[in-house]
Amino acid sequence: MSNKCIFTSDIATDKRINTIEGGEITESRGPVTKDVSPEAIAKGDRFAEEIKERFVADFEKTDTDKMVHVSTFAEVDGVIYMTYYANCQEAKETPDNQVARFVYCPVDNTTERIIIDVQAVGDDCYGERVNMVYDTIFAKLDDNTLIILWTAKVGDRYYRLYRYFDVKTKTMGDVGVNRFKVGDVVNDFSTTGIMGALASNGIDCKFLYSDIGIMQKFTAREENGVKYYYTGAYSGDFNCIIKSRDFITWEFVAQPDFVNQSKYENATYVIGDKVYYFVRQHDHVPYGFLTTFDLNERKWEIPVLVDDCQSRSDFIVYRGELYLFHAPIDREHIGIIRINTKDIAKSKVVLQADMKGSCFYPFIQYLADGELAMSYTVSREHIRLARFDLSKYI
Repeated sequence: MSNKCIFTSDIATDKRINTIEGGEITESRGPVTKDVSPEAIAKGDRFAEEIKERFVADFEKTDTDKMVHVSTFAEVDGVIYMTYYANCQEAKETPDNQVARFVYCPVDNTTERIIIDVQAVGDDCYGERVNMVYDTIFAKLDDNTLIILWTAKVGDRYYRLYRYFDVKTKTMGDVGVNRFKVGDVVNDFSTTGIMGALASNGIDCKFLYSDIGIMQKFTAREENGVKYYYTGAYSGDFNCIIKSRDFITWEFVAQPDFVNQSKYENATYVIGDKVYYFVRQHDHVPYGFLTTFDLNERKWEIPVLVDDCQSRSDFIVYRGELYLFHAPIDREHIGIIRINTKDIAKSKVVLQADMKGSCFYPFIQYLADGELAMSYTVSREHIRLARFDLSKYI
C-alpha cells in the first residue's frame, strides 16, 4: 500500500465536551413485554422451523475461522454478497486478532464462495500498523459499486474506513477514511474526530469507548432535492442518528435528549419525516427503548419500553407496515413487533420464537425475487443466511 496518508488532523477547538450521564428513563410508555399470547408463541414455533428448513448457506471460512460475527448481505445480479468480521487465532471476539471479511457467491450455487480479507490486524495502513479490526458492513452505491465499511484501530486511534468493490470486475479499491460532520466541522470519523466535531458545535454526548459502529440498515429521504441515507452510529454509551449522501461523509443528525442507559447498537428506519429508533441499554436493564425523532420539529417522542436482552435489532418494512426484529428473552429467541406508526405505544408483538439454539444479531433484507431473508450469528461460529415468508405470520 502507498505510504501517502489518508488521515487528517482534527479541527482545533478550545471548547470542551461534557459527558452526559446515563440513568433510568423516568418518563415512558408501554411496556411491550416478553409475556406474550399462546398465538404469538405458536407463530414463533413455525417461524423457527421455517428458518431452519429454508437455510441458504453459511458464509464463514471453515478451514480458518474460529469466531465470526455481525453480518450484512445483499443480492446483486444473481450474486449474494456478505460481510462480517472473523478471528482466525482464537474462538473469541477479540479485535486485536480479527479480520474484516467480504464474501460472494452465485445465489443458485452458494458452495462457490469467493472469500476476501478486506483488512486484517497486522496490515500496513498508509505507513501505520492496523492494531484492531471490528464491525464490518457494506452498502450498494449503484448497480456496479458496493462500498465496504469497517472499524479499525490504526496506530492508537479507532477509525471508520471504507473500500469500493466493483461488481463487474470483482476488484477492490484502496482504503479510505470516513468523515464525521457536525455543522461546518468535518473531521475523520474517529473517536477524537467525533468528540471534537461535537464539542466545536457545543453538543455534549455520552461516554465514548471501545470501537465505532455504523448500523447496516440504510433508509433514504430526499432533502432539498438531495437523497440522504440514514442509519445509526455508536461508540460505547454514545448513540446517534447519522446521514450521508455518499456513504463517506456522515453528518450528525441527533441523539436522544432524555436520560437513558443506552449502549452500543441503535436500529433506525426513516419513514417520511420521522426516524424510528430502537436501542439496547446496559446489561442490567431489562428493556430497550423505542422512540421516534421528528426531523422537521427536531423533537424526540416519549419512549416505549420493550423487554429485551440487550442485543442488536433491526427494522424492515413489509407490505407497508414497519416491523422490529429483536431479542426479547435471550440470544436464542427472536421477537417480531409490528410498529404502530401512528402511536408507537400501541405497537404489538407478532411472534416470539424460541430458535432452539443460538440465533442473534439478525439483519433482514429483501432478495431479488422479493422474498425476505435473514442473516444472523450462530454461537459466533457461523454467519448464516435463511429465507422466510413474513406473510405467514401476520
